[in-house]
Amino acid sequence: MGATMTRPDRPAPDSAPEPLAQVAVTRAVHVAVVAAALVAGLVLSLLLAGGISVGHMLVFGFAAYLALIYTVTRRLEDRREATNRLMTGVATGAFILVLFPIVSVLWTVIENGAPRFDTTFFTETMRGVVGEGGGGKHAIIGTLIITGVAAAFSVPIGLMVAIYLVEYGRGRLARWVTTMVDVMTGVPSIVAGLFAYSLFVLLTGPGHRSGLAGGVALAVLMTPVVIRTSEEMLRLVPNELREASYALGVTRWRTVVKVVLPTAAAGVLTGITLAIARVIGETAPLLLVAGLAQDTNLNPLEGRMTTLPVMAYYGYQSPGLPPEAGYQRGWTAAFVLVMIVAILFVIARLIAKLLQPKGLR
Repeated sequence: MGATMTRPDRPAPDSAPEPLAQVAVTRAVHVAVVAAALVAGLVLSLLLAGGISVGHMLVFGFAAYLALIYTVTRRLEDRREATNRLMTGVATGAFILVLFPIVSVLWTVIENGAPRFDTTFFTETMRGVVGEGGGGKHAIIGTLIITGVAAAFSVPIGLMVAIYLVEYGRGRLARWVTTMVDVMTGVPSIVAGLFAYSLFVLLTGPGHRSGLAGGVALAVLMTPVVIRTSEEMLRLVPNELREASYALGVTRWRTVVKVVLPTAAAGVLTGITLAIARVIGETAPLLLVAGLAQDTNLNPLEGRMTTLPVMAYYGYQSPGLPPEAGYQRGWTAAFVLVMIVAILFVIARLIAKLLQPKGLR
């Protein structure tokens, strides 16, 4: 007869109440800390700044909050949790510090650009307009044409270079290409404009102004951004997917087209959109090679062509009489430019979602 041995159950640990030092900071205590920090910010603003200022109150109040939350947490819990809450507060403050100027700029653009955001701005040009009236139809069309020309040059080239660096580049040439891309990323925009101007002076003679020249200048700035963002997205594709495709006898190029690119489509399109957003607001190179036009020009090969950034620049540089009319047109041009970038991001995300493999949606 065999005896069956059973393992005795372990006794449940005594559930003793935690001491006060281990009690978490409650919501009421946190609210009290925030209130005390606001009061401290007000008092310090009065004492150190000589008056009540919202900026001083926020700075002093935030510093007081960090000191109080660390002290209270150290008192009620332990040093590790206090340090964690302190660093969480610092990170949150840094996020708000970065977010504040962005929101401020957007609000300023919307507030000043909204009064002229009407059908007239989208249907009329500046031909024959000296003071009030006129619109930015020609600048909107010029922005889309020049940016489209730049994308037509930079997106295929940038994507192919990124594919080469990730899938094929293993030697000295790949290192040279990477170095050149890094150098091009830091090229000032005016240098790109001078390059395009010199190129078209050699090809067509001095004095040439066209949308094509503007597109070439922007392509010089856009290409390294496309390469870098596409390269990073392609490197995020798991190697297991490539190896599974190779195991089925699929060639490397078909693996790139059928496996790698669809998997990285969302990130690649987002990177392309970021590159477009990087160049769509450029002014300096377009002043050199595209010039200023008062009417719509649909031919990128010949004639001056205006973009929204150039229109906004001249709205303040040469506002006309009364100057308020030129200022309003400049702000509205900036507002429309921001809207175009936002729409491009939405379209890119929708297209990326459609192109993504079903298993990754």
